[in-house]
Amino acid sequence: MSKKVAVIMSTYNGERFIREQLDSIINQTYKNIEIVIRDDGSSDNTVSIIKEYQKKYNNIKLYEGENIGFINSFFKLLMLAESDYYSYADQDDVWMENKIELAVNSLEELDPSTPNLAFGNSDYYDENMKFIGHSEKNKKFSFTKALFACVSQGMTMTVNRKTRDMIIESTPKSCFFHDWWTYLLCVGMGHVVYNNETTVKYRRRKENATSEGQGYFRLIAWRIKHLLQDDGLRDIKQQMKNYKEFYDFRLSPEDRKVLDLFASDTFTAGILLRKMFYPKRLRNKILDEIMLRLVFLLGVL
Repeated sequence: MSKKVAVIMSTYNGERFIREQLDSIINQTYKNIEIVIRDDGSSDNTVSIIKEYQKKYNNIKLYEGENIGFINSFFKLLMLAESDYYSYADQDDVWMENKIELAVNSLEELDPSTPNLAFGNSDYYDENMKFIGHSEKNKKFSFTKALFACVSQGMTMTVNRKTRDMIIESTPKSCFFHDWWTYLLCVGMGHVVYNNETTVKYRRRKENATSEGQGYFRLIAWRIKHLLQDDGLRDIKQQMKNYKEFYDFRLSPEDRKVLDLFASDTFTAGILLRKMFYPKRLRNKILDEIMLRLVFLLGVL
């Protein structure tokens, strides 16, 4: 029998687009799927729509809860779902029909005793599902780069049971995003497999958490605002500290040294210079790299 995949979705006032997303999940070529939804306190018809689908399909579970934010809601879903593999799902995207099949095929080739992640690519669409553009195909990643950026978008991710168990055993009190935390676990202590085939139509709306898909310079402007004005740098540093507290002893000696350096709260001239002139690339794009090095020079990360 094929391995079971839990598609976990946190919903909040998603009545406009959730039908299209649910249809795309139900119509996957991989059939051993359970859709586990936690509604995060919606005030519109989201819950009613989900209950309509429950009457038609017997593989949908719904949990209704108070508003705790999408990050904590996804962590709660990991605790609620029992499965072999887990896929994060947003409420407003559209999945390609082979998304889960491709991910499971990749994960089946990996050692299940380590935290493993398989992810694909996405294309950007507007609210009316009009094509905007392709996302970056050449995704380069390493543990060091993972401290400063998550190249795998949550809705493209599928992880194994070991990843889920590690997250619920040591759930961070705070992290930048749930998908970034998941990515850090797998790139640091397990395996990450990337397929550059588009698996998700990523619907871009003004309410989205980031400005991805709206142009590189607009994304840069969003990052500057979010990092400098909205305590984003503090959240990134705290995420590193949480990771160090939970998993320092499980990292390779090389990765442990990297984490010690960038998670440090010591801002001596020597530490700042080591960060500023760290010999390996930390971001894939040169402008992102320059921004990060300037942040080190200012002593704010």
